[in-house]
Amino acid sequence: MTIKIRFLGGADVVGRMAALMDAGGRSIMVEYGMSPTKPPSYPLPAPKVDYAFLTHCHLDHSGMIPWLVSRYDNDVFTNPLTAEISEMLMYDSLKIAKAEGYPEPYNESDIERTMGNVIPMEFGDVIEVGELEVHMHSGGHIPGAMMFEFIDDGRSTLYTGDIHTINTRLVAAAKPSKCDNLIIEGTYGGRLHPDRKKTEKEFLEKVKEVIERGGKVLIPCFAVGRTQEIMMLLNGTPYDKWLDGMGRSISKVYMQYPEYLLNPNALRVARRSFNEVKRPQMRSKARKGEIIVTTGGMLDGGPVLNYIKNVKDDPLSAILITGYQAEDTNGRMLLEKGSMNIDGNIEKINCEVQRYDFSAHADHEQLIRFIHACDPENIMIMHSEHREPLFEDLSGDYNVILPELERTYEL
Repeated sequence: MTIKIRFLGGADVVGRMAALMDAGGRSIMVEYGMSPTKPPSYPLPAPKVDYAFLTHCHLDHSGMIPWLVSRYDNDVFTNPLTAEISEMLMYDSLKIAKAEGYPEPYNESDIERTMGNVIPMEFGDVIEVGELEVHMHSGGHIPGAMMFEFIDDGRSTLYTGDIHTINTRLVAAAKPSKCDNLIIEGTYGGRLHPDRKKTEKEFLEKVKEVIERGGKVLIPCFAVGRTQEIMMLLNGTPYDKWLDGMGRSISKVYMQYPEYLLNPNALRVARRSFNEVKRPQMRSKARKGEIIVTTGGMLDGGPVLNYIKNVKDDPLSAILITGYQAEDTNGRMLLEKGSMNIDGNIEKINCEVQRYDFSAHADHEQLIRFIHACDPENIMIMHSEHREPLFEDLSGDYNVILPELERTYEL
């Protein structure tokens, strides 16, 4: 049998993932996300689906699942950790929509209904969906990230979602799996990450340098994954460290699911080394500290803007960027122009600004190695704006497909 696949989002962009599959006599949506841009952007409306599979909690993969469930009452296959954090992010996206005046694509009761429709799965589980056999694999991207292997009439199709192929402080690497068809993310096609250990060393040296010269270190972080990795990296440093924002809540949830962490005790110890901002009134104490780790990661919202006001005119202090900064975000403006939108005014940032690559995605060479190890007949590269370099390196050995939005492909 063949698997038919049609992308309703995320084929040639990073974000708003939506892969509609017709396989084993069932209609399956693998991921249904939204891009948290201003205003948010969504995938195309989905026809009726029987089941949804969710690889991980990031909103660009999970954010529109409640829209799907509200219309079709479909089951959602994912693991308990992904479900719990997805729920937190969904409610937060509604809060942001209300605050910014954007239309809400669903309501709180739709989120509750979605959580009630979750069928919990674990790495290594095998289930039958219609005539399909589905295997669950770890994706190595963030805690809980999954890859799905669909087996139909003896032919296997591996859908990766977002993956990383090296161990980080937080999670173990994704492992390749032999397959006939590989549907893989290509976020970092054509680009390489610097050596991780070297990046960590340079980051810690910069932290030490800034504090020793009398400045403060502000570290904006994504709440999911990046905050916890930076906390673990900073554990053992002899500084007055503070943690603010949603990263606090996510860290608590992670500790309830130690089986998804590479070293749960290391995160437990790291959490103890940080003072937590539990009430807004505590931010005055945090501002007197030496290191502040806080959301939001792209500097558009969250507590970070409060702290930036405190350091922006201090040449001794530094803002250390640890994540990808999308177009039209404050973080991108800061890196490219040295200024930011603060309370509606474009202001020059006069403290030091440095960026460090702690990406949770595999880079070009890591993707190539992973693909060769899977040894598929057909490769479909999605979730990428830089797919051509991967196509050039792979097309001599494989049938490589660069899918277009709404076009149906048979594998």
